[in-house]
Order: sequence, then C-alpha cells, then structure tokens
Amino acid sequence: MNGKAIKGLREISENYDVFFIDIWGVIHNGIELYPGAIEVLENLNKIKKKYVLMSNAPRPAKNVREFLLKLKMQKIYTNHIFTSGEAALKTLAKNVYGKYFYHLGPKRDECLFKNFEKNKKVLEKADFILCTGLFDDREDNLIYYKKMLENYTSKKLICTNPDLTVHRGDVEEYCAGTIAQIFESLGGEVIYFGKPYKEIYKMCFGKNEKALAIGDNLNTDIKGANNMKIDSIFILNGVHRSEFKEESELVDLSIKYKVKAKYYQSKLIW
Repeated sequence: MNGKAIKGLREISENYDVFFIDIWGVIHNGIELYPGAIEVLENLNKIKKKYVLMSNAPRPAKNVREFLLKLKMQKIYTNHIFTSGEAALKTLAKNVYGKYFYHLGPKRDECLFKNFEKNKKVLEKADFILCTGLFDDREDNLIYYKKMLENYTSKKLICTNPDLTVHRGDVEEYCAGTIAQIFESLGGEVIYFGKPYKEIYKMCFGKNEKALAIGDNLNTDIKGANNMKIDSIFILNGVHRSEFKEESELVDLSIKYKVKAKYYQSKLIW
C-alpha cells in the first residue's frame, strides 16, 4: 500500500466535498456500531460536509436504514444511504433482463422484490437469476451451488452484492459475490450492481465535487475508488485483517489486489 497513514479523518476532511463511506466493516461489524465512526459522522455534519453511506447490501436503502436504527444509530446520520440493492431495483422495475426471475438468496432479502413477487419463478422457468446471497440452510456448501447452476449458464445472473465475504463480529460469511464467481467459472454471464462498478457512484455525486471513498474492502471499496479516479482511505481492521500482520506488508497486499489507496487507518476515527 503506497498510501499514507493518518491518525484521523480531521487531517484531510477540508480537502473533500463528499465522502463515500462503506457501512459494514467501517460503521459497524454486523452486531454493534463503531463509536469512532459515529463520531466521524457527527463531525462531518458539524462542518456541513456531504456524505453517503454506501453498502453492497442486496436490500433497499430503507431496510438498511432500519437495521442501523436497530443498532441504535441516531436517525440524523441515516439521511443519505445508497445500496447495491437499490441500484438493482431500478432494473427490476424496467424488466431489463426479462420479466421472470429466480431468487437465489436468504429469505430476509425478499424485501428487495416486494412489489414484484408475482415475477418470481422456479429456476427452470425464470428469465434470469437474481442472486442476493446464499440460502439460509446452505451458507457454507459452495459445491451445492456449483451443481445447482451448472445447467443454467444460458441465463444471466444478477449479483446484487459483489462482496465475496463479510465479517459478522469475528465470523466470516460468504456473500453473493462468491456465488457470482462460481457462476462465471461455469461460463455464465454475471451482471454486477454495487461497488466497485461506476454506476453506483455516478448516482451519488456531481461532476464538480471532489470525493473521498472510505472502506475496508480492496476488491470493492478501494477498487471502486480507483475505477472512479477518486482518493480513498483503506480501513485495515476489516475484511482483509487476516491477510497481513504488519503495516509493512500493505504494499504486497496492494499488489495482490491491483489497487492503490491514498490513505489508511486501522479504523475510521475523527
């Protein structure tokens, strides 16, 4: 990592107009909020800086907002949330990939197609596969998905969460991005929504705004910033925390994932 270590976001906050802040891994760990990150949001509000909480969650923004409120986040910090699910929802409404879909994912993600339940079909009769994650009772069995999908690569797979894994507390879990990788290895075509793809960023800021992306995932948050040619902060104590022991190893990590971050912090603090 050729970036510069910073003690707090306050050191560079005046240099940017808008901040794209990843949620899971930066704001919370799936179980509790990070107090330092909440202090960052409080201070960005104080100095009247614009920020967008961005998530590769395969759910509408309102559902992510409800989850944050359950974690005791103050409502004032949830005004600007954008998710990969929200981006995918726009294409569902327009039947971009066909009318009928097969939902591959946990039951909790059915809120994504709340107004399109009648378009849900069994795999054989679907026009495309809407992948939001793994089934609740098949969270670790990747071979199951390979066998299930191998005869359906003629259909497009819509991936609403490009993340490969996420940490819920200290436990690592697979995300929809892992299923998408399996589908591609079988020769299928995947359409991705969310970070690191440019469309989700273009929906969130203007051409003349100088933006900074903050995230813990090199494959999505930092690569997305690189794709948009905007600066970024890599949060070390996140999804890649088991891949290095010393900060001196960050250069090798950067080379491995073919990305560059301008700054890094162990966790997001002001």
